[in-house]
Amino acid sequence: MRAAPTILHLDMDAFFAAAEQAAKPSLRGKPVVVGGLGPRGVVSTASYEARRFGVHSAMPMAQARRLCPNAAYLVPRFALYREVSGQVMELLGRLSPLVEPLSLDEAFVDLEAGGVADGPLSARRAGEQLRRDILAVTGLSGSVGLAGSKMLAKIGSERAKPDGLVLMEPGTERELLAPLSVRILPGVGPATGEHLRRAGMTTVSHLAEAGEDELVRLLGKAHGAALYRMALGHDDRPVVSERDAKSVSVEDTFDVDLHDRARVRAEVVRLAGRCVERLRAAGRSGRTVVLKVRRYDFSTLTRSETLRGPTDDPEVVREAAGRLLESVDTTGGVRLLGVGVTGLADFTQEDLFAQAATERAAARESLAEEVAPGPSAAADPSAAPAPASAPALP
Repeated sequence: MRAAPTILHLDMDAFFAAAEQAAKPSLRGKPVVVGGLGPRGVVSTASYEARRFGVHSAMPMAQARRLCPNAAYLVPRFALYREVSGQVMELLGRLSPLVEPLSLDEAFVDLEAGGVADGPLSARRAGEQLRRDILAVTGLSGSVGLAGSKMLAKIGSERAKPDGLVLMEPGTERELLAPLSVRILPGVGPATGEHLRRAGMTTVSHLAEAGEDELVRLLGKAHGAALYRMALGHDDRPVVSERDAKSVSVEDTFDVDLHDRARVRAEVVRLAGRCVERLRAAGRSGRTVVLKVRRYDFSTLTRSETLRGPTDDPEVVREAAGRLLESVDTTGGVRLLGVGVTGLADFTQEDLFAQAATERAAARESLAEEVAPGPSAAADPSAAPAPASAPALP
Protein backbone atom coordinates (compact mmCIF):
# COMPACT_ATOMS: atom_id res chain seq x y z
CA MET A 1 0.00 0.00 0.00
CA ARG A 2 1.55 3.29 -1.08
CA ALA A 3 1.54 6.52 0.85
CA ALA A 4 0.67 8.46 -2.32
CA PRO A 5 -2.05 7.81 -4.95
CA THR A 6 0.39 6.98 -7.75
CA ILE A 7 -1.38 3.93 -9.24
CA LEU A 8 -3.77 4.86 -12.04
CA HIS A 9 -6.56 2.71 -13.40
CA LEU A 10 -8.08 3.68 -16.75
CA ASP A 11 -11.40 2.25 -17.91
CA MET A 12 -12.70 3.49 -21.24
CA ASP A 13 -16.40 4.36 -21.23
CA ALA A 14 -18.68 1.93 -23.14
CA PHE A 15 -15.66 1.24 -25.31
CA PHE A 16 -16.97 -0.89 -28.19
CA ALA A 17 -20.15 1.19 -28.57
CA ALA A 18 -18.27 4.48 -28.18
CA ALA A 19 -15.74 3.42 -30.83
CA GLU A 20 -18.60 2.67 -33.22
CA GLN A 21 -20.17 6.06 -32.50
CA ALA A 22 -16.86 7.82 -33.10
CA ALA A 23 -16.40 5.95 -36.40
CA LYS A 24 -19.99 6.59 -37.57
CA PRO A 25 -21.21 10.12 -36.81
CA SER A 26 -24.81 9.04 -37.57
CA LEU A 27 -24.73 6.89 -34.42
CA ARG A 28 -23.67 9.63 -32.04
CA GLY A 29 -26.21 10.38 -29.35
CA LYS A 30 -28.22 7.28 -30.25
CA PRO A 31 -28.51 3.96 -28.40
CA VAL A 32 -25.94 1.47 -29.69
CA VAL A 33 -25.60 -2.17 -28.65
CA VAL A 34 -22.62 -4.31 -29.67
CA GLY A 35 -22.60 -8.09 -29.32
CA GLY A 36 -23.55 -11.40 -30.86
CA LEU A 37 -26.64 -11.13 -33.03
CA GLY A 38 -27.44 -14.85 -33.18
CA PRO A 39 -30.10 -16.61 -31.11
CA ARG A 40 -27.64 -17.06 -28.24
CA GLY A 41 -25.99 -13.68 -28.63
CA VAL A 42 -25.16 -11.59 -25.59
CA VAL A 43 -24.45 -7.89 -25.19
CA SER A 44 -20.75 -7.03 -25.15
CA THR A 45 -21.20 -3.29 -24.67
CA ALA A 46 -24.14 -0.90 -24.57
CA SER A 47 -23.79 2.84 -25.06
CA TYR A 48 -24.97 5.05 -22.23
CA GLU A 49 -27.98 5.98 -24.34
CA ALA A 50 -28.95 2.30 -24.45
CA ARG A 51 -28.24 1.82 -20.74
CA ARG A 52 -31.03 4.26 -19.91
CA PHE A 53 -33.42 1.57 -21.20
CA GLY A 54 -31.90 -1.06 -18.89
CA VAL A 55 -29.57 -2.68 -21.42
CA HIS A 56 -26.25 -3.82 -19.97
CA SER A 57 -23.31 -6.08 -20.82
CA ALA A 58 -23.75 -9.86 -20.56
CA MET A 59 -27.52 -9.49 -21.10
CA PRO A 60 -29.08 -11.83 -23.68
CA MET A 61 -29.42 -9.93 -26.93
CA ALA A 62 -33.08 -10.94 -27.26
CA GLN A 63 -33.83 -9.24 -23.95
CA ALA A 64 -31.91 -6.13 -25.03
CA ARG A 65 -34.02 -5.90 -28.19
CA ARG A 66 -37.19 -6.04 -26.12
CA LEU A 67 -35.98 -3.26 -23.81
CA CYS A 68 -34.61 -1.02 -26.55
CA PRO A 69 -36.02 -1.99 -29.96
CA ASN A 70 -34.84 1.22 -31.66
CA ALA A 71 -31.15 0.82 -30.86
CA ALA A 72 -28.51 0.12 -33.49
CA TYR A 73 -27.45 -3.51 -33.01
CA LEU A 74 -23.94 -4.19 -34.30
CA VAL A 75 -21.56 -7.15 -34.42
CA PRO A 76 -18.15 -6.42 -32.87
CA ARG A 77 -15.42 -5.05 -35.14
CA PHE A 78 -12.31 -6.08 -33.26
CA ALA A 79 -9.93 -4.68 -35.86
CA LEU A 80 -11.34 -1.22 -35.13
CA TYR A 81 -11.24 -1.73 -31.37
CA ARG A 82 -7.64 -2.98 -31.44
CA GLU A 83 -6.60 0.04 -33.48
CA VAL A 84 -8.18 2.48 -31.01
CA SER A 85 -6.86 0.48 -28.05
CA GLY A 86 -3.36 0.74 -29.50
CA GLN A 87 -3.66 4.52 -29.55
CA VAL A 88 -4.78 4.56 -25.92
CA MET A 89 -2.04 2.17 -24.78
CA GLU A 90 0.55 4.31 -26.53
CA LEU A 91 -0.58 7.29 -24.47
CA LEU A 92 -0.34 5.22 -21.30
CA GLY A 93 3.16 4.14 -22.29
CA ARG A 94 4.23 7.77 -22.39
CA LEU A 95 3.31 8.06 -18.71
CA SER A 96 5.25 5.06 -17.44
CA PRO A 97 7.17 1.96 -18.52
CA LEU A 98 4.94 -0.04 -16.16
CA VAL A 99 1.58 -0.44 -17.92
CA GLU A 100 -0.56 -3.50 -17.16
CA PRO A 101 -3.32 -3.93 -19.77
CA LEU A 102 -6.29 -5.93 -18.51
CA SER A 103 -8.22 -5.81 -21.78
CA LEU A 104 -8.53 -3.62 -24.87
CA ASP A 105 -10.14 -0.84 -22.85
CA GLU A 106 -8.69 -1.16 -19.35
CA ALA A 107 -5.22 -0.87 -17.80
CA PHE A 108 -3.23 -0.03 -14.68
CA VAL A 109 -0.33 2.45 -14.82
CA ASP A 110 2.42 2.97 -12.23
CA LEU A 111 2.86 6.75 -12.29
CA GLU A 112 5.67 6.62 -9.74
CA ALA A 113 7.76 4.39 -12.02
CA GLY A 114 7.29 6.95 -14.79
CA GLY A 115 8.39 9.82 -12.59
CA VAL A 116 5.26 11.80 -13.40
CA ALA A 117 3.66 11.74 -9.94
CA ASP A 118 4.83 11.64 -6.34
CA GLY A 119 1.75 12.94 -4.57
CA PRO A 120 -1.96 13.77 -4.94
CA LEU A 121 -1.55 16.99 -6.94
CA SER A 122 0.87 15.61 -9.51
CA ALA A 123 -1.16 12.39 -9.80
CA ARG A 124 -4.36 14.33 -10.45
CA ARG A 125 -2.62 16.48 -13.07
CA ALA A 126 -1.33 13.36 -14.85
CA GLY A 127 -4.78 11.76 -14.78
CA GLU A 128 -6.56 14.82 -16.12
CA GLN A 129 -3.98 15.30 -18.87
CA LEU A 130 -4.36 11.66 -19.86
CA ARG A 131 -8.11 12.05 -20.23
CA ARG A 132 -7.65 15.14 -22.40
CA ASP A 133 -5.10 13.37 -24.58
CA ILE A 134 -7.34 10.33 -25.06
CA LEU A 135 -10.24 12.55 -26.12
CA ALA A 136 -8.03 14.49 -28.55
CA VAL A 137 -6.53 11.37 -30.16
CA THR A 138 -9.51 9.01 -30.22
CA GLY A 139 -12.59 11.15 -29.66
CA LEU A 140 -13.52 8.84 -26.76
CA SER A 141 -13.81 9.37 -23.03
CA GLY A 142 -12.21 7.34 -20.29
CA SER A 143 -12.69 7.24 -16.52
CA VAL A 144 -9.69 7.35 -14.21
CA GLY A 145 -9.14 6.15 -10.67
CA LEU A 146 -6.05 7.14 -8.66
CA ALA A 147 -5.04 5.49 -5.41
CA GLY A 148 -2.22 3.91 -3.46
CA SER A 149 -3.22 0.39 -4.56
CA LYS A 150 -4.59 -1.37 -7.61
CA MET A 151 -7.76 -2.42 -5.82
CA LEU A 152 -8.68 1.13 -4.80
CA ALA A 153 -7.64 2.64 -8.13
CA LYS A 154 -10.07 0.29 -9.90
CA ILE A 155 -12.83 1.13 -7.45
CA GLY A 156 -12.07 4.79 -8.10
CA SER A 157 -12.50 4.47 -11.86
CA GLU A 158 -15.84 2.71 -11.33
CA ARG A 159 -17.01 5.56 -9.13
CA ALA A 160 -15.76 8.07 -11.72
CA LYS A 161 -17.91 6.71 -14.56
CA PRO A 162 -18.75 8.03 -16.98
CA ASP A 163 -16.07 10.46 -18.12
CA GLY A 164 -14.63 11.40 -14.73
CA LEU A 165 -11.70 11.12 -12.34
CA VAL A 166 -11.73 10.04 -8.69
CA LEU A 167 -8.66 10.22 -6.46
CA MET A 168 -8.64 8.07 -3.32
CA GLU A 169 -6.70 9.75 -0.56
CA PRO A 170 -4.47 7.27 1.31
CA GLY A 171 -5.72 6.79 4.86
CA THR A 172 -9.39 6.75 3.89
CA GLU A 173 -9.45 3.13 2.67
CA ARG A 174 -11.41 1.46 5.46
CA GLU A 175 -14.02 4.20 5.61
CA LEU A 176 -14.49 4.04 1.85
CA LEU A 177 -14.68 0.25 1.64
CA ALA A 178 -16.85 -0.45 4.69
CA PRO A 179 -20.33 -0.05 3.13
CA LEU A 180 -19.46 -1.63 -0.23
CA SER A 181 -20.51 -5.11 -1.33
CA VAL A 182 -18.01 -7.92 -0.81
CA ARG A 183 -18.17 -8.43 -4.58
CA ILE A 184 -16.12 -5.25 -5.03
CA LEU A 185 -13.01 -7.04 -3.76
CA PRO A 186 -10.68 -8.90 -6.16
CA GLY A 187 -11.21 -12.65 -6.04
CA VAL A 188 -14.82 -12.50 -4.85
CA GLY A 189 -16.94 -13.90 -7.65
CA PRO A 190 -20.51 -15.19 -7.59
CA ALA A 191 -19.67 -18.46 -5.80
CA THR A 192 -17.53 -16.88 -3.07
CA GLY A 193 -20.00 -14.03 -2.71
CA GLU A 194 -22.85 -16.49 -2.15
CA HIS A 195 -20.76 -18.49 0.33
CA LEU A 196 -20.09 -15.32 2.32
CA ARG A 197 -23.73 -14.25 2.11
CA ARG A 198 -24.84 -17.51 3.67
CA ALA A 199 -22.39 -16.77 6.48
CA GLY A 200 -24.03 -13.37 7.00
CA MET A 201 -21.32 -11.30 5.29
CA THR A 202 -22.48 -9.02 2.50
CA THR A 203 -20.39 -5.86 2.98
CA VAL A 204 -16.66 -5.27 3.32
CA SER A 205 -17.19 -4.10 6.91
CA HIS A 206 -18.65 -7.53 7.72
CA LEU A 207 -15.42 -9.15 6.55
CA ALA A 208 -13.27 -6.81 8.62
CA GLU A 209 -15.39 -7.45 11.69
CA ALA A 210 -15.37 -11.23 11.21
CA GLY A 211 -11.59 -11.34 11.49
CA GLU A 212 -8.93 -13.30 9.68
CA ASP A 213 -9.45 -16.57 11.54
CA GLU A 214 -13.11 -16.77 10.55
CA LEU A 215 -12.40 -15.98 6.90
CA VAL A 216 -9.65 -18.61 6.81
CA ARG A 217 -12.09 -21.13 8.27
CA LEU A 218 -14.67 -20.30 5.60
CA LEU A 219 -12.43 -19.89 2.56
CA GLY A 220 -9.11 -21.56 3.29
CA LYS A 221 -5.82 -20.12 4.44
CA ALA A 222 -4.59 -18.33 1.32
CA HIS A 223 -7.92 -16.92 0.12
CA GLY A 224 -9.21 -16.06 3.60
CA ALA A 225 -6.03 -14.24 4.68
CA ALA A 226 -5.81 -12.29 1.41
CA LEU A 227 -9.47 -11.28 1.59
CA TYR A 228 -9.10 -10.06 5.17
CA ARG A 229 -6.16 -7.85 4.19
CA MET A 230 -8.13 -6.38 1.33
CA ALA A 231 -11.12 -5.74 3.60
CA LEU A 232 -8.78 -3.58 5.69
CA GLY A 233 -7.68 -1.74 2.55
CA HIS A 234 -4.31 -3.45 2.19
CA ASP A 235 -3.35 -4.39 -1.35
CA ASP A 236 0.33 -4.67 -2.23
CA ARG A 237 -0.02 -6.13 -5.72
CA PRO A 238 2.43 -4.39 -8.06
CA VAL A 239 1.66 -3.10 -11.53
CA VAL A 240 3.26 -5.59 -13.91
CA SER A 241 4.09 -4.82 -17.50
CA GLU A 242 2.51 -6.54 -20.49
CA ARG A 243 5.65 -8.64 -20.85
CA ASP A 244 4.78 -10.30 -17.57
CA ALA A 245 1.46 -11.66 -18.84
CA LYS A 246 1.00 -15.26 -17.71
CA SER A 247 -1.02 -16.62 -20.61
CA VAL A 248 -2.42 -16.02 -24.09
CA SER A 249 -5.76 -17.54 -25.05
CA VAL A 250 -8.73 -17.30 -27.39
CA GLU A 251 -12.22 -18.77 -27.12
CA ASP A 252 -15.52 -18.76 -29.01
CA THR A 253 -19.12 -19.34 -27.91
CA PHE A 254 -21.29 -20.92 -30.59
CA ASP A 255 -24.84 -19.88 -31.42
CA VAL A 256 -25.82 -23.54 -31.74
CA ASP A 257 -24.20 -26.38 -29.79
CA LEU A 258 -21.67 -28.34 -31.84
CA HIS A 259 -22.48 -32.05 -32.03
CA ASP A 260 -20.29 -33.16 -34.94
CA ARG A 261 -16.97 -34.36 -33.52
CA ALA A 262 -15.18 -33.45 -36.76
CA ARG A 263 -16.53 -29.90 -36.52
CA VAL A 264 -15.41 -29.67 -32.90
CA ARG A 265 -11.90 -30.74 -33.88
CA ALA A 266 -11.84 -28.25 -36.77
CA GLU A 267 -12.80 -25.44 -34.40
CA VAL A 268 -10.05 -26.45 -31.97
CA VAL A 269 -7.51 -26.36 -34.83
CA ARG A 270 -8.76 -22.90 -35.87
CA LEU A 271 -8.61 -21.54 -32.31
CA ALA A 272 -5.10 -22.94 -31.85
CA GLY A 273 -4.01 -21.00 -34.93
CA ARG A 274 -5.54 -17.78 -33.62
CA CYS A 275 -3.91 -18.35 -30.25
CA VAL A 276 -0.48 -18.66 -31.84
CA GLU A 277 -1.10 -15.47 -33.84
CA ARG A 278 -1.64 -13.62 -30.57
CA LEU A 279 1.35 -15.32 -29.01
CA ARG A 280 3.62 -14.23 -31.85
CA ALA A 281 2.18 -10.71 -31.90
CA ALA A 282 3.25 -10.40 -28.26
CA GLY A 283 6.70 -11.74 -29.10
CA ARG A 284 6.27 -14.65 -26.73
CA SER A 285 6.34 -18.43 -26.69
CA GLY A 286 4.72 -20.88 -24.31
CA ARG A 287 5.35 -24.25 -22.75
CA THR A 288 1.86 -25.45 -21.73
CA VAL A 289 -1.16 -25.79 -24.05
CA VAL A 290 -4.59 -25.56 -22.43
CA LEU A 291 -7.94 -26.66 -23.89
CA LYS A 292 -11.23 -25.35 -22.49
CA VAL A 293 -14.56 -27.02 -23.31
CA ARG A 294 -17.96 -25.83 -22.07
CA ARG A 295 -20.58 -28.45 -22.73
CA TYR A 296 -24.30 -28.23 -23.43
CA ASP A 297 -25.12 -28.34 -19.71
CA PHE A 298 -22.69 -25.45 -18.95
CA SER A 299 -20.21 -27.78 -17.26
CA THR A 300 -16.70 -26.58 -18.11
CA LEU A 301 -13.69 -28.85 -18.53
CA THR A 302 -10.03 -27.88 -18.93
CA ARG A 303 -7.18 -30.07 -20.06
CA SER A 304 -3.50 -29.14 -20.35
CA GLU A 305 -0.30 -30.59 -21.77
CA THR A 306 3.19 -29.32 -20.95
CA LEU A 307 5.67 -29.50 -23.82
CA ARG A 308 9.39 -30.14 -23.51
CA GLY A 309 10.20 -26.52 -24.24
CA PRO A 310 8.53 -23.20 -25.09
CA THR A 311 7.25 -22.85 -28.65
CA ASP A 312 5.29 -20.53 -30.93
CA ASP A 313 4.95 -23.14 -33.68
CA PRO A 314 1.29 -23.36 -34.76
CA GLU A 315 1.59 -27.03 -35.71
CA VAL A 316 2.86 -27.95 -32.26
CA VAL A 317 0.02 -26.10 -30.54
CA ARG A 318 -2.59 -27.56 -32.91
CA GLU A 319 -1.37 -31.10 -32.34
CA ALA A 320 -1.29 -30.66 -28.56
CA ALA A 321 -4.79 -29.17 -28.52
CA GLY A 322 -6.01 -32.07 -30.69
CA ARG A 323 -4.56 -34.60 -28.29
CA LEU A 324 -6.23 -32.86 -25.37
CA LEU A 325 -9.58 -32.97 -27.16
CA GLU A 326 -9.32 -36.75 -27.40
CA SER A 327 -9.66 -36.95 -23.60
CA VAL A 328 -12.88 -34.91 -23.52
CA ASP A 329 -16.36 -36.35 -23.93
CA THR A 330 -18.35 -34.00 -26.17
CA THR A 331 -21.48 -36.16 -26.25
CA GLY A 332 -24.53 -33.92 -25.93
CA GLY A 333 -22.95 -30.92 -27.59
CA VAL A 334 -20.34 -28.21 -27.09
CA ARG A 335 -21.27 -24.61 -26.34
CA LEU A 336 -17.81 -23.01 -26.02
CA LEU A 337 -14.25 -23.90 -26.99
CA GLY A 338 -11.02 -22.20 -26.03
CA VAL A 339 -7.31 -22.76 -26.60
CA GLY A 340 -4.60 -21.08 -24.55
CA VAL A 341 -0.87 -21.18 -23.94
CA THR A 342 0.71 -20.61 -20.53
CA GLY A 343 4.23 -20.78 -19.12
CA LEU A 344 5.24 -17.89 -21.36
CA ALA A 345 8.83 -17.11 -22.28
CA ASP A 346 10.69 -14.65 -24.48
CA PHE A 347 12.30 -17.36 -26.59
CA THR A 348 11.29 -20.45 -28.51
CA GLN A 349 12.75 -23.89 -28.75
CA GLU A 350 12.79 -23.69 -32.52
CA ASP A 351 13.52 -27.38 -33.12
CA LEU A 352 10.66 -28.62 -30.92
CA PHE A 353 8.38 -29.47 -33.85
CA ALA A 354 11.27 -30.88 -35.84
CA GLN A 355 12.13 -33.13 -32.93
CA ALA A 356 8.53 -34.26 -32.60
CA ALA A 357 8.27 -34.95 -36.33
CA THR A 358 11.52 -36.90 -36.29
CA GLU A 359 10.30 -39.00 -33.38
CA ARG A 360 6.99 -39.75 -35.14
CA ALA A 361 8.82 -40.76 -38.34
CA ALA A 362 11.16 -43.01 -36.38
CA ALA A 363 8.22 -44.64 -34.62
CA ARG A 364 6.49 -45.34 -37.95
CA GLU A 365 9.65 -46.85 -39.40
CA SER A 366 10.08 -49.05 -36.33
CA LEU A 367 6.50 -50.28 -36.56
CA ALA A 368 6.84 -50.90 -40.29
CA GLU A 369 9.89 -53.06 -39.66
CA GLU A 370 7.97 -55.08 -37.06
CA VAL A 371 5.01 -55.86 -39.30
CA ALA A 372 6.70 -56.05 -42.72
CA PRO A 373 7.36 -59.62 -44.02
CA GLY A 374 10.98 -60.74 -43.88
CA PRO A 375 12.67 -62.82 -46.61
CA SER A 376 11.73 -66.16 -45.01
CA ALA A 377 8.08 -65.19 -44.74
CA ALA A 378 7.99 -64.17 -48.39
CA ALA A 379 9.40 -67.55 -49.39
CA ASP A 380 6.96 -69.55 -47.24
CA PRO A 381 3.61 -69.85 -49.05
CA SER A 382 1.92 -70.90 -45.85
CA ALA A 383 2.88 -67.71 -44.03
CA ALA A 384 0.08 -65.29 -43.28
CA PRO A 385 -0.15 -62.43 -45.79
CA ALA A 386 1.52 -59.24 -44.60
CA PRO A 387 -0.60 -56.11 -44.30
CA ALA A 388 -0.53 -53.82 -47.31
CA SER A 389 0.84 -50.97 -45.25
CA ALA A 390 1.76 -50.23 -41.69
CA PRO A 391 -1.02 -48.60 -39.67
CA ALA A 392 -0.49 -44.87 -39.25
CA LEU A 393 0.29 -43.55 -35.81
CA PRO A 394 -1.88 -40.75 -34.55
